[in-house]
Amino acid sequence: MFNIVLFEPEIPPNTGNIIRLCANTGSRLHLICPLGFELDDKQLKRAGLDYREWVNVEVHQNFAAFIAQHTTFRIFAYSTKGNFRYDEIAYQANDVLLFGPETRGLPPNILTDISIEAVARIPMVPNNRSLNLSNATAVVLYEAWRQQGFE
Repeated sequence: MFNIVLFEPEIPPNTGNIIRLCANTGSRLHLICPLGFELDDKQLKRAGLDYREWVNVEVHQNFAAFIAQHTTFRIFAYSTKGNFRYDEIAYQANDVLLFGPETRGLPPNILTDISIEAVARIPMVPNNRSLNLSNATAVVLYEAWRQQGFE
């Protein structure tokens, strides 16, 4: 299916919601350290309910460690600074969907990393900052899955 990557996530309930999202879409979840919480955080568990046991969650010490283990995957980053819309990508199975931390988004060195296939954005009305991380992840993931016929 797809690989959801959260770069330095900060808010436990968002990650818990994304665990639940991954369980319901058959996606794998990757967390890039440092994390803004412990994996046994009460809020993370509450938002993720019992779905954690159904999701393959991998923790990576940094972005380079993730890249070293997943060299054959296409990586798409999502940012308000994206060059085109998320729905203009022709997604393929095993694609990586990379999202940044809630308070600051992906840093420039990640957005310009050679391993990034493209940086896309989710449309919003003018003068708004961003969507909630779990909502943005759901929007992009469901478009990617829709393109695969929900298989």
